[in-house]
Order: sequence, then structure tokens, then C-alpha cells
Amino acid sequence: MSRARAAGPSTPPPDPKTTGGGPATLPQARGVRLRYWEPSDAPTVLGAFATAEMARQSGRPVTTLAEAAGWITDRRTAREAGREFSFAVLGPGRPGPGDADPGRLLGNVTVGAVDPVHQTGWISYWTLASARGRGVATTGLRALAGWAFTELGLFRLELGHRTDNPASCAVARRAGFTVEGLERARLRYGDRRYDVERHARLATDETAELPREG
Repeated sequence: MSRARAAGPSTPPPDPKTTGGGPATLPQARGVRLRYWEPSDAPTVLGAFATAEMARQSGRPVTTLAEAAGWITDRRTAREAGREFSFAVLGPGRPGPGDADPGRLLGNVTVGAVDPVHQTGWISYWTLASARGRGVATTGLRALAGWAFTELGLFRLELGHRTDNPASCAVARRAGFTVEGLERARLRYGDRRYDVERHARLATDETAELPREG
């Protein structure tokens, strides 16, 4: 599958007002709340990466509170450089009908590899095991995509998941990300290689409000 990308429009993306190294306006979603990661979140980050499946996605070991704090620091550093924007997904401050656990950390959504020239970004997301199956990832991803198009001026968002991860595929589809192709043997974990399915969403795509489970 070709990775060539057409050049984006000549008009540069907007230059939003910022706070703490990121746009002042945060992604908005019904039923959850998104904010930048904070140092006090380290215990939750440590717990999130405790499983073998999550540990493979951390990029570096997160096995102590100090390493979890370092993970959060890395997110801020990348945000200040304008190359990645990661958000903690929480239950809302005050509970309401259909809301997730009020105020509790539930997961993460990220747009990284931000390229202002071609107006592209790479999406990733995860949820705590206790928060899965309740629409947290889908809702957070929808909010992140709309924010990236509006606040960062991006045009194309991409993501990929292993073909043996149907739950991640379902989240991507429900958030409006169209399947574009397959990358054979793209990832290696241990002695095994995995195919990866690629999805993308454009700022001009029309997306229906699908059920948010997942």
C-alpha cells in the first residue's frame, strides 16, 4: 500500500491561542470530559500499563511511579513542541443520565505525528479495562477528531490496529474512520508479526452518529 500523500492546501493551519503548550480550547464530548494529562495522574497511568497488552504500547517501560510520571512529562514535552496532543478521558464532574463514572480517569486519546504542511496526524487511543464496552473510546475519539480538524487545522487523520483486535476496529469505524487497506506483517511483538488494518478520516467526510459502544 502506497504511503504517498498529496500536498495539503497552501493556506496554513490556524494558529490557536494556547495554554500550557496546547490550544486553549479542549475537545468537548457528551458523557465524558477530556483534559491534558497532569502529574497527579501517574498512579492511573501506572495501573493502565500494568498488563502485557498495554505495556507493548507504552513505547518505554512504565513499571514504577517515576516511569509513569516520565510518561506524562513526555506527553507535555511533545505537546509544547506541537507534534502530539494527548488527552486523559474522564467521567464528567457531575453525573448525569448515561454518563460514565463521574470524574474518574477512563482512558486516553492522542493525535500525534502532527504534520502542519500536509495537515495530517496519527491517532491512538486506549481505555482502562474497567471502562471498556461503554463507549468511552468511541466518544473520546469522535471528540478528538473534531478538535484536531478545528483547532489544529488538520485535514486527514490516520490510525492502524492489529487485525486480531476487532474491538479497536469497531471503535475506529464508529468514530467515522474508513478502512483504507492492509499492511502485512507491519508489527512485531516477540517472535510473532501482525498485519495492521489502516483507517483514515478526512475533515470533509460525512460521519453518521453511530452507537457508541466500545
